[in-house]
Amino acid sequence: MSELGVGRPTKRRAGSAVGGLPVADSRPVLDGDAVLGSRCTVCRYPTAQQHLPWCPVCYGATEPARFARTGKTWSSTVVAIPVGTRRPPFGLAYVDLDDGPRVLAHLDEPAVLALGTRLEITGTDDGDLVATTEVQ
Repeated sequence: MSELGVGRPTKRRAGSAVGGLPVADSRPVLDGDAVLGSRCTVCRYPTAQQHLPWCPVCYGATEPARFARTGKTWSSTVVAIPVGTRRPPFGLAYVDLDDGPRVLAHLDEPAVLALGTRLEITGTDDGDLVATTEVQ
């Protein structure tokens, strides 16, 4: 009999900081001019997670990919409660990257944006992507 979770992808476990097993940080990574991720070699499905063992859509093999830092707002909100170390109000937006996946980003200013507003990922804050409205 094998140990629970050994050899299988898992989602929610307490991290090593609270005495549990260490887990990979699934947040997207910004590397210079690109957001790092993976793309399926069969169906070309993009994802902002790296090192996936298989495509979440067709189970095909994946390869490393670099995606643009720019995209359009799919949804946004202003959060009015404290979350972790973040104090309200702060803005969040899902951004459909121009050539890739949808990622969650913190906005540089709390605001609800119109759908389709152009955003640019400008950096990270405590490991989270930070986006600002693209200057036209």
